[in-house]
Amino acid sequence: MSKFYFKIAAIFSIILILFGIIVAFVTTKAASDVVQEAIQSTNKDLAIILADEFQPMLRESFDQVQIEQKLLELSGKNPQFDFYLLSEDGSIKSVIPASKEIIELNHSVVDTRPLDDFINGKSLPILSNDPLNPDRKKPFSATNISIMGSQGCYLYVVLEGDEFSQATAMISESYITRSSIIMIGLILLIGLTIGLFLFSILTRRLEKIKRSVKKFERGQLSERIDVEGNDELTELSICFNRMADTLVENMEEVQKADKMRRELVANVSHDLRSPLASIQGYLETIEMKGESITKEELRSYFQTVLGNTQKLNRLIDDLFDLTKLDADHVKPNLENVSMAELVQDLVQQFKPIAEKRKIQLEAHFPDNPNALIQADISMLSRAITNLIDNALSHTLPGGHVSVSSVEKGKDVVLEVSDTGAGIPEPDLPFIFDRFYQVDKSRSNNTGAGLGLAIAQKIFRLHGAEVIVNSVENQGTTFRVAIPLNNI
Repeated sequence: MSKFYFKIAAIFSIILILFGIIVAFVTTKAASDVVQEAIQSTNKDLAIILADEFQPMLRESFDQVQIEQKLLELSGKNPQFDFYLLSEDGSIKSVIPASKEIIELNHSVVDTRPLDDFINGKSLPILSNDPLNPDRKKPFSATNISIMGSQGCYLYVVLEGDEFSQATAMISESYITRSSIIMIGLILLIGLTIGLFLFSILTRRLEKIKRSVKKFERGQLSERIDVEGNDELTELSICFNRMADTLVENMEEVQKADKMRRELVANVSHDLRSPLASIQGYLETIEMKGESITKEELRSYFQTVLGNTQKLNRLIDDLFDLTKLDADHVKPNLENVSMAELVQDLVQQFKPIAEKRKIQLEAHFPDNPNALIQADISMLSRAITNLIDNALSHTLPGGHVSVSSVEKGKDVVLEVSDTGAGIPEPDLPFIFDRFYQVDKSRSNNTGAGLGLAIAQKIFRLHGAEVIVNSVENQGTTFRVAIPLNNI
């Protein structure tokens, strides 16, 4: 059993016992109130009836002996009642208790306010002081009576006399109390047994949840809580399982990101090391040859060094641009741009390169070349340039590259197609990853593998996605739909 079980069992037991005590008290009190109300309701006219017999004896004189004899006579008929004659202010003039014994009273005055309420017909039960037991209030019957011409006096009958109270107390202590205690004890025992059984079921489920959480904490990431029932513990189990799945997924993402980081460092190191090594090698060669180097050799070496330096600059610029795009530090400066004119200008810039590589480069324009889009012209130029450069780089001499800009519905669709080697299907999901190159040997491509990643991010800033269709050994098409009037 867990500590939680013992805690909840102890709390439940204490609450149940307190509840039993309160129920016993309330039940006893309610039973007493019912008895008092029944006695008072049954005998409420008793004082009026008795007053008719007392009134002739009290008109002209107050014979204490005669009054007491009359009260004793009446008391003999009703031994459970105490009779009192009270003056107008509540002072006791005569008393005959149910025990028929002459006694001296410690309190010789009775509060007449309850008596007046009774006589005025207020709702029952109404309780008043018992002169024989001043600390207790009892049901009574009362009426006004005149004593020797003094109006407003009272005939006061305590309906639970002292003898009656002692008898009922003895009965209560001997039977009712014992029966109530036994019954309440049985109810408490049954309730406690059922409660503890239910709590054991509840804590067993909590114990299972605790064990699963501890296993997960110790590294058993496949551990999940068995879902059972349909309550808050079920919801807790489901929430934990979802949280565990999310944590595992996040850990996998972190591991994937860490792997990509290591690959990024390796790729950057590779792409920086190769041109730097080449530059260093040629510079060392120039230094070693000194004055013996010819002008043609020196010019060739300088061209190679310049080419590698330009490659380093492009790589550094691409890394810087990609870093800014990843960090969302770049906001496009939107303006009206004619896609057709932009494509035509960029194709003209690549014409000399295409002719040098013996590749046919063509541009196709829409029927409405004046259709405008909202774009950052420098960023969009960079993205399209990367797509054209990628197409030329993967197309063999004698191949064909076409760039088209066609208006379709609410979009201007840009397509860059080539008749190159195509992209193997397993590589298609990764071509926009930084430093990813289809040619793993990297011998046929001088790029660093950042162009497509940069192009994709730029198009996304313009509300567009790049779709790639490729057939190996037939060619590749990059298609981008940019919304018209995109703000």
